[in-house]
Amino acid sequence: MSGEIKKGERIPRKPLPEFNEAGNLSTALSRDGLFGSALDDKNEYGPHAMIILLMIVASITGSIILALKFL
Repeated sequence: MSGEIKKGERIPRKPLPEFNEAGNLSTALSRDGLFGSALDDKNEYGPHAMIILLMIVASITGSIILALKFL
């Protein structure tokens, strides 16, 4: 499928990423890691891992803003 140009398409399709099913979120995170699940889509829990990553980044950003407020 990669490199093929079908009728009506101008840009060839990219090859699909490696995808391995995981039984649950904790298995997916322990096997592929948070960044592997969230950013590389190595399993079906990519959106869940992305929300966890968003909460971590938002907490860090909020803590920095709160710390700067009291300086």
